[in-house]
Amino acid sequence: MTPSNDAELSRILVVDDEKVIREILADFLSLEGFDVATAPDGRAAIEQLESRKFNMVISDLKMPNMGGLELLEYIQKHQENLLTVIMTGFGTVETAIEAMKKGAYDYILKPFKVEEVVHIVHRGMEKQQLISENIRLKEVLSLHKLSEELQATLSLHEVIQSALSSLLRNLKCDAVGVVLKHKATGFYDIETRLHREGASEALSEAVFNIDAIIAAMRDNRAILAQKHEAQAFFSTPPTGLASFLAIPLVARQQLIGIMTAYSCTPGFYFTIGQRKLMNILGSRAAAAIDNAELYSGLQQSFSQTIQGFARALEAMDPYTAGHSDRVTLYAHLTAEEMDMPPTQIELIRQAGIMHDIGKLGCHANINKPGALTDEEFENVKLHPVFGKEILQPIEFLHPLIPAVYHHHERWDGKGYPDGLTGEKIPREARILSVADAYDAMTSDRAYRKALPHDAAIEELQRNAGTQFDPEAVQKFLVGIERYRQKSLSLGIPIPQ
Repeated sequence: MTPSNDAELSRILVVDDEKVIREILADFLSLEGFDVATAPDGRAAIEQLESRKFNMVISDLKMPNMGGLELLEYIQKHQENLLTVIMTGFGTVETAIEAMKKGAYDYILKPFKVEEVVHIVHRGMEKQQLISENIRLKEVLSLHKLSEELQATLSLHEVIQSALSSLLRNLKCDAVGVVLKHKATGFYDIETRLHREGASEALSEAVFNIDAIIAAMRDNRAILAQKHEAQAFFSTPPTGLASFLAIPLVARQQLIGIMTAYSCTPGFYFTIGQRKLMNILGSRAAAAIDNAELYSGLQQSFSQTIQGFARALEAMDPYTAGHSDRVTLYAHLTAEEMDMPPTQIELIRQAGIMHDIGKLGCHANINKPGALTDEEFENVKLHPVFGKEILQPIEFLHPLIPAVYHHHERWDGKGYPDGLTGEKIPREARILSVADAYDAMTSDRAYRKALPHDAAIEELQRNAGTQFDPEAVQKFLVGIERYRQKSLSLGIPIPQ
């Protein structure tokens, strides 16, 4: 039987204080096709384990400086997938069995037959092959899970967190990170890091040498460096840096950022296989990050468009200047108190800015001194319909239509335009209704002065369950009180 073709699955470290045993095992195992190194005791073995990657350690139980059990303890703590075989004399069989309970793969009794050792080694390598295949299967499943997570969101923050969580879970290192290129400045200054649980806080104090990393990534090649070589990629390296891995994040043939991983755990070294895995993870993350950034740009344009509509409306009527902003604020406070998800709160914020956009289609002089005529009032009641008609041709504004169209419905069904009742009214519209009414009551109009805050609150409470959704009123009261207390402490003017 021959060892695996994968060089990382055929490397053995023989540890024994007797030179003749080290040499015999090294010679015979080399003839079997294994790459064999030797060490006279546990301490020397650890030095080798920290500089090269092995698949199996064959160690004597009793040695000067550091014995086999101490070496096993180190291996179990720092290199859990490394197989350990303990060699012992007849007098310490019980100790060898105890070592197996502590994680040793097998034990060899001295004096031994070389053929028995070779058999144990081949059997161990078969197990190591299965371990590696299981690891690869987990990696494939992890990639599939990451792909699903990345497809489920267009939030840049969520994309980066998903990618880094997957990377940390698969590499089992101390820290991972992403550094993105700022599109406006061209600087690599948008950084996110994630550390394994229990990792030293000093890891977060490490500072990358971005210029050195970029220079080493010629032709978008990944970086795999150990110990002193790894330190060149930090302006301020973390204490005890053992291994560093970095790959370019490329989207549409452009470098958009860098994904990094590093470890300060003694004996932990990234492998070529882990570099390949990180390249695959990185390519998927890069595409998702690029999509999220494009979406963010569209959202910004969307927000600017909405603000432009609102300003056009306010320019027609100086009495309503700031009304949309205040309604948006009050609706946002209420939605937060109702524990609505961030996406829904953002929708309410946008709808708040746009809720009266339909008044652009009203010909009535809404803010004239004195009461509106019946004809003028009927025309004003059409502004939710006009708002819907304005938004309808613009596809990306469609999610705002239910809140804009129904924000004058009443809980008891006596509102307009459709006379919906109770929970048949979209939740966003019910929230806007309360926020809109409060701001209308506490703001000056051409035909009346603003009501005091307390009077407006009494009016909302009196009409909860008839005009307004009782829950929306109750949550509004909590939110507005929280806002007023904070504003007073900061000296921000509020309705009296």
